[in-house]
Amino acid sequence: MITGCIQRRWIAVGALVAVALISSCVPQPKDRTEDGRIIVSYWEKWTGFEGEAMQAVVDDFNASQNRIFVKRLAVSAIDQKLMLSTAGGNPPDVAGLWSHSVPDFAEKGALTPLNKILEKAGITRDDYIGVFWDLCEHRGFIWALPATAQDLALHWNKRMFREAGLDPDTPPRTLDELDRMAEQLTVVEVEREGKKVRVRYPDLTDEEKQAKNFSLIQLGHIPAEPGWYREMWGYWFGGDLWNGKDLITANSPENLAAAKWQESYPLKYGLNNIRAFGASFGNFASPQNPFLEGRVAMVLQGVWMYNFIDKYAPHLDWAVAPFPSIDPERLPNVTLVESDVLMIPNGARHPREAFEFIHYVNTQGPMERLCLGQRKFTPLKQVSPMFIENHPNPNIRLFAELARSPNARYVPRLTVWREYKDEMLVAIDRVAALSASPEDALAEVQQRVQWRFDRILRRWNLIEDERLKEWSEYDAW
Repeated sequence: MITGCIQRRWIAVGALVAVALISSCVPQPKDRTEDGRIIVSYWEKWTGFEGEAMQAVVDDFNASQNRIFVKRLAVSAIDQKLMLSTAGGNPPDVAGLWSHSVPDFAEKGALTPLNKILEKAGITRDDYIGVFWDLCEHRGFIWALPATAQDLALHWNKRMFREAGLDPDTPPRTLDELDRMAEQLTVVEVEREGKKVRVRYPDLTDEEKQAKNFSLIQLGHIPAEPGWYREMWGYWFGGDLWNGKDLITANSPENLAAAKWQESYPLKYGLNNIRAFGASFGNFASPQNPFLEGRVAMVLQGVWMYNFIDKYAPHLDWAVAPFPSIDPERLPNVTLVESDVLMIPNGARHPREAFEFIHYVNTQGPMERLCLGQRKFTPLKQVSPMFIENHPNPNIRLFAELARSPNARYVPRLTVWREYKDEMLVAIDRVAALSASPEDALAEVQQRVQWRFDRILRRWNLIEDERLKEWSEYDAW
């Protein structure tokens, strides 16, 4: 008992020390400028050209009036530092995070509910592509407003299609078509009569396919490249990751089908062959990226991929289409959406002024300037013709249209999502390494995450009425 008390005391001391360190590492601004303007402190994760694009909008806002001055600070590990600074009572006025952070931050009391100020400002879901408003909602309250919007689509190399005898203007429509095209696009090196020769995968003999005694030179597609969405492939099979209420659905039939599809690639091309091929890849943000280098013909990538193509492979002959689902008639235009968001931490010194800045960013002109600068698309429903015409990404219209699809999906709105994602990735790694069956791997995820989720739900049920009342009555505007 004494040991446990000492441990808890040291944990509390450690948390206070961490808060103090965050406060000392991140400069805290004064409340007013020399000319009397209220300073709104704004923490943002963006650096590079993305940070520059937001700074241009900040500068425009500061020049548009003489009451508020927004001071933007690029902060690394922003989610952890924001949680600690809020717990320590010294948060910024505005924070730029990701929409998947909303549920966890909201339930931990780290955010300011925006419902009443949104009502006063006349801002509603009708102003947005609906899915991006939904990403800012949790338990009936709005906690943020969108910044730039992103989603995913199939990117393919048209030159590689032509060389494989495929129509470069006709991408696959189903996952079965994608797998067949991927085989035709895959080139291997195999030894025949003492000589190494290169052939396309369909031209291997049955014995050679069975033995898998070949080296991969290029692949048509592999789900593990780039490997950022492996836990969510079930969306393209019609699945989901929870029932929206109280049940995790990691081992649903659709998610099992997605895991078996991922397993089919090492079974077909050979686990060691795939590992050796992947070991030769360069950094993602480099000319040695396997898609940019012409070593993988088809990838699931986001609207941001244009930036890397433009920088590292400007002569690449490429195109974009909806990534095919298991059944395009029943599941057309499946995509995964995400959004950067602007939120007001709980305890912010200047919430009214912070919201005024967020509102400004969410008007058409500033939002389009930001999205053009970051080369993404706007989450607002109204888009000017000039935005599309002037956008450097020639496929920006397709990405915007995909976000309007009824099959635009997003990360589950779960406070346990971080743990859930980690468990899913471990399970998929085991399946892809052929060390566990999809059934066993996903059953373990189901059991572990459901247990954690049940604990969170029990704690939430104890405070739900009090917390909802607190959120409903919040009106510091």
